[in-house]
Amino acid sequence: MAELKQKDRDALPESNFAFEKQRKEPLENATHVRNAIARFNQVEGVTDDERDAAWKRIQGAAKKHGVEVHEKSWREIGKTHAAAKKG
Repeated sequence: MAELKQKDRDALPESNFAFEKQRKEPLENATHVRNAIARFNQVEGVTDDERDAAWKRIQGAAKKHGVEVHEKSWREIGKTHAAAKKG
């Protein structure tokens, strides 16, 4: 996994995080983008508006880093896999 050292993470601008104010879920590379999607619903203390903004940043980073995103909205995260397992 592409882990950021604390010094490098602290040096990143807020715009390089899915959740800018909280500086959560960096979007520096494809691995980070996939992790941001996987952990999206675990981020606490954010509003739906902040989630909407974070999702847009994730989508932009996914396109930049060549990560395929199946969900159209953050509200779909986890639902497509659960539906596939039931079928």
